Amino acid sequence: MFEALATHLPNMDYLNVKSLGVACKCVLRTCFVILNNMYCIPTYVVWMVLIFPLRRYHPQLYWTIEGHFFHWLLAMVSMWSWSAGYDIVELGDDIRTCLHERTLVIANHQSTADVPLLMATFNTRRHVLPNLMWIMDRVFKYTNFGIVSIIHQDFFIVSGRERRDESLRALVRHLHDSYIPRRRKWMVLFPEGGFLRKRRDTSQKFALKNNLPVLQHVSLPRVGAMHTIVDVVGPSGANNNKAALVPPFDGHELCSSDLNWVLDITIAYPEGKPLDLGAIVTGYRPPCKTFLFYRLYPCKEVPRDHEEMTKWLYDRFIEKERMLDAYYKTGHFPIRDFCASPAPPHEVAQDALRFAALHLFFITSTYIHFQMLSYVISYFWY
Repeated sequence: MFEALATHLPNMDYLNVKSLGVACKCVLRTCFVILNNMYCIPTYVVWMVLIFPLRRYHPQLYWTIEGHFFHWLLAMVSMWSWSAGYDIVELGDDIRTCLHERTLVIANHQSTADVPLLMATFNTRRHVLPNLMWIMDRVFKYTNFGIVSIIHQDFFIVSGRERRDESLRALVRHLHDSYIPRRRKWMVLFPEGGFLRKRRDTSQKFALKNNLPVLQHVSLPRVGAMHTIVDVVGPSGANNNKAALVPPFDGHELCSSDLNWVLDITIAYPEGKPLDLGAIVTGYRPPCKTFLFYRLYPCKEVPRDHEEMTKWLYDRFIEKERMLDAYYKTGHFPIRDFCASPAPPHEVAQDALRFAALHLFFITSTYIHFQMLSYVISYFWY
């Protein structure tokens, strides 16, 4: 297409025409994403305000509805990466076992694209996103998506050694006040505590000082949040007593708050060059495939002792280093070296018709809410 256009524009060569086309695509995609945020996020907030009485009188129904709205919003984010041609390939253990059970997801953290790509992956699992809790840096509380995470009751963790103990105590309260009562299933944690490019130097200095492996493709994880989570909701933690049972909704019976699985995800970008949120929004990077390698562990196999858990978590990230190093050098994941019975590689397929239906829903809802607002203003103004 660009070659044909260049032949009709004698003063412009092929590269200039192609650059112009890419620039136009980036601008159009950016405008669409901004517009998409404008008619999706406020609509979610308005619907949550309208059904807020249910939270008091029928909390189970309220959180069920909220979970579906949350899933639909994250489907919009999934569409951004999918429409740019950034596909996802799943490798490793079969995770169907843990889809309906309480699962802690731990993943390496390389860039701002990690969360949108995980959203795109989870979007294809019907029961995951409505019942998922994100653990993210407090800075995300002040982004455009922050209000959604606040309503959904995600947890905002405060980074920094001086606030560490306070943040972990807040996490304990959040697990008891939100994760357990809401009957959430999955929670997502990035144990490295930040992006690789920001953490690598500190991690390597720490490794040299403490006679640990010096890692290039991941950083040494921080164990505080994971230790807190397993201690509160793990099978050998405080949930062995009745106080940690999930309180009933409207007379329904109590259920266990036990964490059943730890799902370890290794995110591998092509050639070790991570995508970022800018690429997902604008599509300026060529289409590519990102690999997610799954390893599934029963939570009861994770050590409870702090030092033993630290070693267990370090071992997982040292294994990630070996996986990623092999992948970047050969272009292939050493699946058999890390997974005894791997599932066949699977490319995540999104549903374009569902995306279209969700857009129609959010646009229609926005129109209805605007008409309601106009009526209220005109009623009190005139």
